[in-house]
Amino acid sequence: MSGTVLILGGRSEIGLAVAQRLVSGGARRVVLAARRSAELTAESALLREAGAESVTCVEFDADDLAAHGPFLTKVAAEHGPLDVVVLAFGILGDQARAETDAAHAAAIVHTDYVAQVGVLTHAANLLREQGNGALVVFSSVAGVRVRRANYVYGSAKAGLDGFASGLGDALHGSGVRLLVVRPGFVVGRMTEGMSPTPFSSTPDQVADATVAALRRGRATVWVPGVLRPMFAVLRLLPRALWRRMPR
Repeated sequence: MSGTVLILGGRSEIGLAVAQRLVSGGARRVVLAARRSAELTAESALLREAGAESVTCVEFDADDLAAHGPFLTKVAAEHGPLDVVVLAFGILGDQARAETDAAHAAAIVHTDYVAQVGVLTHAANLLREQGNGALVVFSSVAGVRVRRANYVYGSAKAGLDGFASGLGDALHGSGVRLLVVRPGFVVGRMTEGMSPTPFSSTPDQVADATVAALRRGRATVWVPGVLRPMFAVLRLLPRALWRRMPR
C-alpha cells in the first residue's frame, strides 16, 4: 500500500484495529479524523508503535453534511492518494428514549445513515477520480432484519446496508472496491454495560475479518461467519416470534 489510510471516526475501537492491521500489512500513512482531534494522542501512538511512519489527526464532524466534500478534498490533496477509507463513526443511541423522543430518533438515523450516505457519495467520487481505492462500511446484523428491541438503530443500519450494497455495484469496473462488514454484537466501548448476545465478537475479531476480506477482494463479510446462514433462517421466522427477539 503506497497511499493513505483514512479512518473516519478516529476513536473507534474497530477503526483503530483495522488501521493497525493495515499498517502491519504495509500502509505507512494514516489520517485519523474525529471531533476533538487534538485529543487523539493515545490513538496516534498506537499506530506509530504498529509501524506507521506518519499519523495525522484532523478535525471531522460526521453530522456536518456540508463539510464532507471540502474535508475529503483537502485530505486527499494534503495526504493522498487514499488507499482505504474506513467509515468507523456511528452511535448506538437509546432505544427507549428514541421511542418517545423524535429528535433523538432522528439524531441516531442522521449519524448512522444520512451522514454515512453523504460521506460515501463524496468518497466514492474522489476514489473514482483516482481510479482506485477501497471503501469500508460497517453495517450490522441489526439491519438484516430489524428487531423491535432496537428498531431505530436497526432501521438506520438497514438503510446503510442497502445503500452501500447498491453503491458497491455502481462502482463495479471503476477500480474502486466497497466492502460491507456485517458484525453481530461487538463487545466494546459502545456496548459497555450491555449483556453480550450469542456469537458476539470483539473489535479485534471484526478487524481481522475486515482486513482479510479486503485482501481477498470480498464485497461483504459477516462477523462471525456463522451469522450468515443463521440469518438466512431467521428471516423466515414468523413475525409474532420475531418481535420478541432481544437486541
